[in-house]
Amino acid sequence: MAVSNRLSSFGTTIFAEMSRLAIEHEAVNLGQGFPDFDGPDWLKDAASRALRDHPNQYAPTGGLPALATAIADRWALRTGILPDPATEITVTCGCTEGIAAAMIGLLNPGDEVVVFEPYYDSYRACIAMADAVPRFVPLRAPGFTFDPDALHAAFSRRTRAVLINTPHNPTGRVLTREELSLIAESCIEHDCIAIADEVYEELVFDGREHVSIATLPGMADRTITLSSLGKTFSVTGWKIGWAVASPELTRAVRAAHQFLTFAIATPLQHAAAAALRAPDSYFTELRASYTRKRDLLCDALARLGFRLARPEGAYFVLADHTPFGFGRDTDFCKHLIEHVGVATIPPSFFYEQRDLGAPLVRFAFCKRDETLHDAIERLAKLRVK
Repeated sequence: MAVSNRLSSFGTTIFAEMSRLAIEHEAVNLGQGFPDFDGPDWLKDAASRALRDHPNQYAPTGGLPALATAIADRWALRTGILPDPATEITVTCGCTEGIAAAMIGLLNPGDEVVVFEPYYDSYRACIAMADAVPRFVPLRAPGFTFDPDALHAAFSRRTRAVLINTPHNPTGRVLTREELSLIAESCIEHDCIAIADEVYEELVFDGREHVSIATLPGMADRTITLSSLGKTFSVTGWKIGWAVASPELTRAVRAAHQFLTFAIATPLQHAAAAALRAPDSYFTELRASYTRKRDLLCDALARLGFRLARPEGAYFVLADHTPFGFGRDTDFCKHLIEHVGVATIPPSFFYEQRDLGAPLVRFAFCKRDETLHDAIERLAKLRVK
């Protein structure tokens, strides 16, 4: 049977294709956007205890009260605003399902969604599943900032939502309060919703501030904030995410969520509640560790001849590969795998305007130090032309 018209253009993800080639050529994989190490033992122990000691049946569709309360308390600690766990928190199957539930629950056919490019690849598919129409605003290299005029032009009378990701995958930008204020002003002017993907909220470097757009004036009741456990605690396979929103917007998210997954793994929700109550020292050490990994890779890439802006957050580096004589990111990434032994991701797949991504390559530094050193040694084969 043919794939539906909504999804037929998406095919297999670039991540699957690059990972297949990496295995085939025994390449060090700096393409996959998840750690090659596990989360802390105390968290795995909490999951093990929950399997033994707690019921293993369906959780409430909105999430276990213990986890919803922990999410609300963590949100209050960061923003000063305490959501109602029962009516303003929804536990989802990772942030990806949360995005899909928000889109399907909120959008009608023909509604428009403003999206910044480059974008996480599921965004376009989720918009398509909701029969909505994307409108793109580019984050342009080398600084990966947006043009306020381009932002304004992307909004129309048909705009229903704007999709924001900060800290940003794949550019590493952390949107400033001023940038978010421009987005908020357009949301208010056009009476639309902000869908904020903040899965990298704890991975912000060099003393920068992560600002949630929901905390800006006029945005609390028109924002769905999405996050997850996986990036902060290195347990991406658990797929524990959540949405924080007003009761009205939460009802929209749950209207779709109840039929997408209904409920999320009960024992892992108990463990997630314990994770979110980790001491401040855990998050401080996490940022320090990733800052060191970022600097290790970025320093090496710069020495080799890549041009790059050091990421402000998340765990990716977008680097300009053109000094090595390749015109397209896809050609360069295949060369890296086949002749250098390092797998990366060609970011043109994250752009509607593919040419914007052609000079760039995405590296992930969410890896063990041994993995990064191995990749750096292999990359030394490259020569600037």
